[in-house]
Amino acid sequence: MKQSTKNIISEFSPMWTNKQVWEFEQINENLTFDMIYVKPGNYNEDLWKSKSAHLDSDVRDVIVRTFDNLLDKDELWISSKGIRTLDKKHIPYLMALIADTMIEEEVCLNLKLEKYCLVISIDRDADVIDCKEFFEEFYHLATGFNYDTDTGIPDDPTEAEMYLTRLQDEFDEKMKDLLGSKYLPGNNDPDTINAEE
Repeated sequence: MKQSTKNIISEFSPMWTNKQVWEFEQINENLTFDMIYVKPGNYNEDLWKSKSAHLDSDVRDVIVRTFDNLLDKDELWISSKGIRTLDKKHIPYLMALIADTMIEEEVCLNLKLEKYCLVISIDRDADVIDCKEFFEEFYHLATGFNYDTDTGIPDDPTEAEMYLTRLQDEFDEKMKDLLGSKYLPGNNDPDTINAEE
């Protein structure tokens, strides 16, 4: 992981769980932010008025719809709505939300604070160890497996499922010991769990 990412994770550690994200969203309904895509090193205030700006927008929606921008090496700058700076209380929420949104993509992220905005980009230099370190900070399911190397996962689908279930159970136990009632098993929020009951 890059030093800027380690620094911001260290500053806001421990990272929020899905339960905390969900609770924050219940208190702060319809939470939106201003976002722009910027070529690295090319930030300027005028970009907030450009076509690359997504003002008053939902973070999940923007990231999913515009993931190609991140793949094209752009940085996503996030600020509070209308003020070009980010309220510090939103930083841990955004970090957990974005890491969770990116889990399926299995990419390691660079995170930094610049000009009072949260700046996100894909870490193209990350190896499997970097990814594992990154995602372990967020108490989520992703382990950053690199499928080009031997991960120890059995080839047989049934054995693989049993193996991964055991890993998940061990991970859940570890997190429950660490976080107690703040931790939700797996990658769930209370709505999902309540719907299953």
